[in-house]
Amino acid sequence: MSYQALYRVWRPQRFDELVGQQVVTQTLKNAIITHQISHAYLFAGPRGTGKTSAAKIFAKAVNCHHLEDGEPCNKCDICKAITNGQLNDVIEIDAASNNGVEEIRDIRDKAKYAPTQADYKVYIIDEVHMLSTGAFNALLKTLEEPPANVIFILATTEPHKIPLTIISRVQRFDFRRISAQDAFNRMKYILDQKQVDYEEKALWVIANAAEGGMRDALSILDQVLSFSDNQVKLDDALVVTGSVTKQLLEKYFFEVSGHESAAALDTMKDILGQGKDGQRFIEDLISFIRDILLYQESPKLIMVESTGLKDEDFQKMSAAASATALYQMIDELNGIQEEMRFTTHPDVYLEVLTVKLAQVGVQGNTQQTPPRQTASVPSTGGDQADKQAVSQLQDEVHQLQATVKKLQSELNTKSSVVTKAAPQQPRVQQHNVEVKLSAINPVLGKATRRDLVEIQGLWQELLSKLSVPQRSLLHVSKPVAASKNGVIVAFDYAFLFQQAMDDEALLTSMEQGLQELTGEERRVVFVPKDKWPAIRREYIKEHGLDKRGSAPSQAPAKQDTAPAKAPDAAPAAQPAPSDAGSAATSADPVTKAQQLFGEDIVKVEDN
Repeated sequence: MSYQALYRVWRPQRFDELVGQQVVTQTLKNAIITHQISHAYLFAGPRGTGKTSAAKIFAKAVNCHHLEDGEPCNKCDICKAITNGQLNDVIEIDAASNNGVEEIRDIRDKAKYAPTQADYKVYIIDEVHMLSTGAFNALLKTLEEPPANVIFILATTEPHKIPLTIISRVQRFDFRRISAQDAFNRMKYILDQKQVDYEEKALWVIANAAEGGMRDALSILDQVLSFSDNQVKLDDALVVTGSVTKQLLEKYFFEVSGHESAAALDTMKDILGQGKDGQRFIEDLISFIRDILLYQESPKLIMVESTGLKDEDFQKMSAAASATALYQMIDELNGIQEEMRFTTHPDVYLEVLTVKLAQVGVQGNTQQTPPRQTASVPSTGGDQADKQAVSQLQDEVHQLQATVKKLQSELNTKSSVVTKAAPQQPRVQQHNVEVKLSAINPVLGKATRRDLVEIQGLWQELLSKLSVPQRSLLHVSKPVAASKNGVIVAFDYAFLFQQAMDDEALLTSMEQGLQELTGEERRVVFVPKDKWPAIRREYIKEHGLDKRGSAPSQAPAKQDTAPAKAPDAAPAAQPAPSDAGSAATSADPVTKAQQLFGEDIVKVEDN
């Protein structure tokens, strides 16, 4: 049989074998034991933390008839078939290459059929965030009303890209990064089982280089085994990972802390000359200085044995630089690290970095030197020199105080002048806000209370379909009128209304979202909130809704809110008493307005 990578051979087959995910595994085991199994799960977390492995173990556990404390037996035919990927009822799909609507529709159609061998049909969709918007919409209905005996497990490294409508219908489990200690223990266990010689310091180097991914750690371990002829040595691990030895980092740190920039540059050149990666050098140096900083705070905060150094080494390094200097060093390292991502000459940035780090303490001393020299010069000249120095300092203080008073008086004078002149001029020059009545009137002509209530109920779901900047723009707006072919949205502030009017993408997104939610095409029209009452009153006046009808005893209707339905006005010479939309002059305006807009909107006042 061909060689298999370590992360494939030693893939967890039980919940207890998952590294560093005790909370997740215990929750899943309890759900299986108590038969509280949900229809959909979301496993989110960094790469190589066990999401897909946990999904397969869960698929085995829910279908295994010989459970042992919530763990699959891995001996029955079902467990073996799932482990080998041969069970038709457990389907693993890569959403990166099957992200279209047709693929998800195919899943939806096949999910209706009962499982053939197992108790549950399990769909594992890996990297689910790669699905298109249409595919998510096709999956949504199935997650909302799933068939019996079907479980969906969605795995992703970027949960923020998944629509909220999907997340609200699943149970979410967050997989955390694997700690260096857990990765070290797992690699040590594997090498002991394989009976391979290793150095523990080499395993620590690999665990730190993996950056929280167990799969990455095993892949690096595989490379080290190949490089060193089936052994794991510290020097080989450093070469494979591109890491810098602790001894070189310690030497470099002492040189920059001692402001020996020339020696530090030579050490840095030696590091690069050994083929070390510049980015890895900065990452190792940040981790190294971080350990020193934590050791200064409390030696118990770090595991000294995991660093490859001794307590004596940390005591010397802690005394070599203050906490403030260490903060500045980390800031410089972070800045250079960002800049180096886009350069093909990392050695130049590293040289500049070295000089900056060597000057961290020098800059602070230089700023403090003048006061110390000023204080020490008079002391060598006797009492007369002291008196002269004190007199000179007093004169300078008096001059500074006089200057400050003068500036304060000038500032107060200018402030009073500005305050007096302020009422004569407007505070803000506001631009004229243009409202498109030609787009508003057609919506008002067919507006109904029912349509407005429907849009108000869907408003939050519509906002969830928009981007974050678009949602923030609409945060101070609300629908005030609606019909089957349009929606009028009022903005609290005129400048936000103008910004929305200029945003064609916002209008397009809102109209598409409304069509998806209601199944009808609606045009979106924006108005400023302060102009909406005037627009509404003008429309009512033009259509005769503010006039008295044929019954003179009825009080006139005063309209204070948005009309939800405009009348289908008929000519006065052709009245239609049975029609709610007859002319305003042939019916009671109060009753007509209540029929059109609703009793809770119309307000009646006596003159």
